[in-house]
Amino acid sequence: MTKKKTCCDCGKALKKDETALSKKLIDIDTEEFYCLHCMAEYFGCSENDLKIKIREFKEQGCTLFL
Repeated sequence: MTKKKTCCDCGKALKKDETALSKKLIDIDTEEFYCLHCMAEYFGCSENDLKIKIREFKEQGCTLFL
Protein backbone atom coordinates (compact mmCIF):
# COMPACT_ATOMS: atom_id res chain seq x y z
CA MET A 1 0.00 0.00 0.00
CA THR A 2 1.43 3.36 -1.01
CA LYS A 3 1.47 6.29 1.37
CA LYS A 4 -0.89 9.12 0.44
CA LYS A 5 1.13 12.13 -0.70
CA THR A 6 0.52 15.56 0.78
CA CYS A 7 1.35 19.09 -0.33
CA CYS A 8 4.78 20.06 0.98
CA ASP A 9 3.54 23.63 1.51
CA CYS A 10 0.07 23.37 3.09
CA GLY A 11 -0.20 19.65 3.97
CA LYS A 12 -3.37 19.00 1.94
CA ALA A 13 -3.87 15.43 0.67
CA LEU A 14 -3.09 15.36 -3.05
CA LYS A 15 -5.00 13.97 -5.98
CA LYS A 16 -3.23 11.81 -8.55
CA ASP A 17 -3.15 14.62 -11.14
CA GLU A 18 -1.51 17.01 -8.65
CA THR A 19 1.23 14.48 -7.94
CA ALA A 20 1.74 13.87 -11.67
CA LEU A 21 1.87 17.60 -12.42
CA SER A 22 4.50 18.14 -9.73
CA LYS A 23 6.62 15.42 -11.35
CA LYS A 24 6.07 16.84 -14.84
CA LEU A 25 6.76 20.50 -14.04
CA ILE A 26 9.30 20.27 -11.21
CA ASP A 27 11.26 17.02 -11.58
CA ILE A 28 10.37 13.41 -12.28
CA ASP A 29 12.28 12.40 -9.14
CA THR A 30 10.89 15.14 -6.88
CA GLU A 31 9.92 14.33 -3.32
CA GLU A 32 8.17 17.68 -2.92
CA PHE A 33 4.63 17.70 -4.25
CA TYR A 34 2.20 20.63 -4.40
CA CYS A 35 -1.57 20.97 -4.49
CA LEU A 36 -2.93 23.07 -7.37
CA HIS A 37 -3.34 26.15 -5.18
CA CYS A 38 0.24 26.10 -3.85
CA MET A 39 1.68 25.13 -7.25
CA ALA A 40 -0.10 28.09 -8.85
CA GLU A 41 1.51 30.38 -6.28
CA TYR A 42 4.90 28.70 -6.83
CA PHE A 43 4.76 29.26 -10.61
CA GLY A 44 2.91 32.60 -10.49
CA CYS A 45 -0.08 31.44 -12.52
CA SER A 46 -3.73 30.55 -11.90
CA GLU A 47 -5.11 27.17 -10.85
CA ASN A 48 -7.10 27.19 -14.08
CA ASP A 49 -3.85 27.50 -16.07
CA LEU A 50 -2.59 24.35 -14.34
CA LYS A 51 -5.86 22.50 -15.02
CA ILE A 52 -5.45 23.36 -18.71
CA LYS A 53 -1.88 21.98 -18.65
CA ILE A 54 -3.11 18.76 -17.01
CA ARG A 55 -5.70 18.35 -19.78
CA GLU A 56 -3.05 19.05 -22.46
CA PHE A 57 -0.61 16.52 -20.97
CA LYS A 58 -3.37 13.89 -20.84
CA GLU A 59 -4.31 14.58 -24.47
CA GLN A 60 -0.63 14.22 -25.44
CA GLY A 61 -0.60 10.80 -23.78
CA CYS A 62 1.83 11.61 -20.97
CA THR A 63 2.13 8.42 -18.94
CA LEU A 64 2.41 10.31 -15.64
CA PHE A 65 -1.30 11.11 -15.94
CA LEU A 66 -2.59 7.57 -16.54
